[in-house]
Parts: sequence; C-alpha cells; structure tokens
Amino acid sequence: MHIWVDADACPRVIREILFRAAERTGVALTLVANQPVAIPRLENIRSVRVASGFDVADNAILRMLAAGDLVVTADIPLAAEAVAAGALALNPRGQMYTRDNIRDHLSMRDFMDGLRDTGIETGGPAPFSPGDRQSFANQLDRLLSGYVRRTGS
Repeated sequence: MHIWVDADACPRVIREILFRAAERTGVALTLVANQPVAIPRLENIRSVRVASGFDVADNAILRMLAAGDLVVTADIPLAAEAVAAGALALNPRGQMYTRDNIRDHLSMRDFMDGLRDTGIETGGPAPFSPGDRQSFANQLDRLLSGYVRRTGS
C-alpha cells in the first residue's frame, strides 16, 4: 500500500497524523501539491510538487496510484477516480469513499454546485473539528492495521 495525499487542501493536523502513521508502520507516503510541503526526513515519506492548475495534482496522483493504494482527499471527483482504479479513498474528516457510496457523494456535490451556479448560498463545509481529526485517525488506524496484518509488515 502506498498513501497518496492531495496535499494542497489537506489540513496540517491530518498531515501530522499521516507522518506519525508512516513512521510507525513504514508505509510509503507521498504528498502531492502545487506548492512546497514540509515533510519529515524519513525514507518512506516524500513530497511531489506539481505545476499550478486545475486538477494537476489530482491527475498526478491518478497516474501514480495502483490498486490497493490509499488516496487521502476531500475532492470527490478524485476519490471517484481512485475508487474506480481499485484504490481506497479517505476524506480528511474520516469518511471512506467506496464503490457503494461514491455515486451518492458525486450526486450531492453536483446538486450543490448546481445550486451555487444559480446564485443560491449553500454555505461551506463545517469547520474542521477535533472530532473530524479523531475520526480520520481512527479510520486510518483501521486501514493500516488491516494492511499490516495482511502483509506482515
């Protein structure tokens, strides 16, 4: 398993959780962003800087990932592409995107975009909370524990 992070919008606290998990488990972790991202000096953690532009980081992640990898992103279209490619996708708030639920997420995203396009104020996501951080950490721990058990790593 390789963890790919859509790092441009990933909260710092989530990156810190990912760094600790990569250090603890040895799993490969790559942060992809269009700006420099500070990372710990560990062999299994790296950062890839891509050009600025619409979906540039997303497309880079999709080119590099393999089935069974994990993508950490709040970008629902990226999550949908990752799931279609056989990867796992996890929102920074701890919600897994799966083959069973990704269509619902895409439909809701498109519906909300349509409302905004007509001028209706839909508000944004709720502020990132300690509960979101804990939910992410718990979900990541479950995924990595299962990976370690399967591979013996």
